[in-house]
Amino acid sequence: MSFKDLKLNKPILRAIAEAGYAEPTLVQEKTIPFVLAKKDLITSAQTGTGKTAAFALPILQLLFDRQDAPKKGKKIKAMVVSPTRELAVQIGENFKTYGKYSNIRSAVIYGGIPMEPQIEILKKGVDILVVTPGRLLDLHKQELVDLKSIEILVLDEADLMLDLGFIDDVKKIERLCPVDKQVLLFSATIPFKVEELAKTILKSPERINISPDLPTASNVSQMLYYVPKKNKMELCLHLLRNTIKGSILIFRRTKHGVDKLEQTLAKNGYKVESLHGDKSQNDRKTALGKFKNNYVNILIATDLAARGIDVKDLDAVINFDLPNLPDTYVHRIGRTGRAGEIGTAYSFCAADEREYIKTIQQSINVQIPVVEDHPYPLDPKAKPEIHKKKRGSKYKKGRKGEGSKKKKKRWY
Repeated sequence: MSFKDLKLNKPILRAIAEAGYAEPTLVQEKTIPFVLAKKDLITSAQTGTGKTAAFALPILQLLFDRQDAPKKGKKIKAMVVSPTRELAVQIGENFKTYGKYSNIRSAVIYGGIPMEPQIEILKKGVDILVVTPGRLLDLHKQELVDLKSIEILVLDEADLMLDLGFIDDVKKIERLCPVDKQVLLFSATIPFKVEELAKTILKSPERINISPDLPTASNVSQMLYYVPKKNKMELCLHLLRNTIKGSILIFRRTKHGVDKLEQTLAKNGYKVESLHGDKSQNDRKTALGKFKNNYVNILIATDLAARGIDVKDLDAVINFDLPNLPDTYVHRIGRTGRAGEIGTAYSFCAADEREYIKTIQQSINVQIPVVEDHPYPLDPKAKPEIHKKKRGSKYKKGRKGEGSKKKKKRWY
């Protein structure tokens, strides 16, 4: 099948041809006809399958033939709600790429930066708005954004949206839009909470589930290293010096871990940047820009900060800390080996992560090859390391008022 067979018009076909799209992916092939038919839709597909184009292309097609003239003032007809700033920016870039030969105007609005420039963009009028939940509700509260003309509402990465605690915001946003709108829900997985949300906001939706039994890409070579936790840093340096080359994305579980690894790699002469939730929006944008443009070849990130990253020609992923959920593992390694390219995923497993890797292998139905020939092997009989709290720690359990109060931390 070709994109022409999906009844996309010539300006859109021209734009996607220039972007290097030869033929639609499976999720695009199955999704686009339903969107063009104005059906509500639930689509589940893993990272790297082309989900953004699956809703962006038909939305542009639906709006193309009845564009408002800029002089008359454009009204928001389609809105994409995204859980993270990085993902919102990526979606916005895709809309501009696919709609370059139309007069359709799109804009990206997110928090963490001054509101005034975004207000000016909205005043000029946009057809398609890509937005994060918090900033949208802030703008609506101040009566600075009009949602009365929305015809298509897209909830992207719905599972992450709920994981981040946006379920009430999403429900409120849906109620602020017209009742007769088309709702498109996209998610890597469909857990119970997403299913319950879908029941409340979608009307007789079509369902598309892409390759649920084959979650990992066949062109990603997976390798597993058993290593003591205290030696993970040395193993990482050893592999970077001797084995892993090119563009590399490294995952750590916490922001503290991200910072520590970045400092160590920088001291050892590596060009490295990082992403986590405590970084400002400008710092995150700069870091991602440097990585995408090859000014640095190593990017370290937490899972939440990396969710919106779409980097071409990524050579390798390193799971410095193993995730406790198989779906997260699949998302991580799916960053490499895209578009027919070959990629490699390296996973470090300490004694206390053995259960994680066992669950992951059972879920993906793959026995990940173990690399035993490395300088820091883990004793098969090694027990999980226990880190004792220091005496006098202000986080030590005790009587009320004596260090029992814990500081709430954001670990992304």
